[in-house]
Amino acid sequence: MSRLGSSVRIALIVLLGAGLVAAGVAWFLHAYEKVEKEIALPPRGEASHNPLYALKKTLQADRLKVDSRQRLNLSTAQLGKRDTLLILNDPRAMTPVDSRRLLEWVAGGGHLLLRTPPAGSRNQETGVPLLEALHILLTDDAPECAPLQVPNEEQHIEFCRGRRFFFDQVEPELAWGDLQAAYVYARLAHGEGHVDVLADFDFLTNNGNRRSDLFAPDEDPRSGGLRDGPHRALARQLLAPNYGHGTMHLVYAAQMPSLWRMVLQRGWPVWAPLLLALLAWLWLRMQRFGPLRPAPAGERRSLLEHVRASGEHLFRYNRRALLYASVRNSFLARLRRRDPVAAALSGEPQVGAIAERLGIPAEAVRIALQAPPSHDKSAFRHRISTLIQLRNRL
Repeated sequence: MSRLGSSVRIALIVLLGAGLVAAGVAWFLHAYEKVEKEIALPPRGEASHNPLYALKKTLQADRLKVDSRQRLNLSTAQLGKRDTLLILNDPRAMTPVDSRRLLEWVAGGGHLLLRTPPAGSRNQETGVPLLEALHILLTDDAPECAPLQVPNEEQHIEFCRGRRFFFDQVEPELAWGDLQAAYVYARLAHGEGHVDVLADFDFLTNNGNRRSDLFAPDEDPRSGGLRDGPHRALARQLLAPNYGHGTMHLVYAAQMPSLWRMVLQRGWPVWAPLLLALLAWLWLRMQRFGPLRPAPAGERRSLLEHVRASGEHLFRYNRRALLYASVRNSFLARLRRRDPVAAALSGEPQVGAIAERLGIPAEAVRIALQAPPSHDKSAFRHRISTLIQLRNRL
């Protein structure tokens, strides 16, 4: 192929590639559609632990003075005559002294809103001094939802997890419920003020009954709590007695999620890959499937076993003279260390010295020091046994 033909071929390939790129860009520009999507971010700062943060900002937007705190401290809190106090905490945490002081403040014109203790959260029921002073009796029946219908709004159900109650010799100004199913809301007059008792405050919290976690990802983040029109209407009616007068005091219990819940919800980009890597490593390290087999028996390296096996081998192949000589030399070696005089003798004098020292008959010593016949196994065992006894007595 000539140089000109090669250049034409390269030019055609370049033009074809440029055409494909241009076609891809044109298709992308034709099919591309810009879409805006809102993503609900997790709350930060005070909104992450204050369940009444949305109510606080709503009241402040209506130019009301709001004081939000985690605990109710009557010794430091300045409750005015026309103030409103909403206690989200469990009323069982209040002491009888605090209950009496709160009722004295309500009698002067204050407005108190509190909830009943949660259902199913107690082992042994304890009295609630504040509710007992208002002649309110709690019921142990399973909670039921109460329908809520506001004009021009969708129908809602409320107090599905709240604990209902009854009245004892008291007539409420407003009530929601009946004697058969118990009540979920009541407004009681106390002196110049009012006390509102509710089965629950879920509709006033940031998310309401909506579960904002990874187990309910399809729920609309723009719904729940004060985002719903019926909830705003109900909240406005609850705060009506002193609305626009005094300060709104919001007392809540900080709702900080546990460490494990935070790790599960927000730490999965870290622990999920690590878990997969650990499982992969375990898979690679796994040698086989099935039940465990017993470990093979290890080699026995006992010196005594080797010595015994060597002796049995020599005895079996008629090398008893070698075994006898070894035992006799061992006895004589100890005799030289323990009694050099007897070891230096020979013949009958040596036999007599050993017998006198060890206190045994001279005939037994004489026989033990004489080599046995090679074919007499009984004599061999008897001499070996005698020499070992003599050696042990030295």
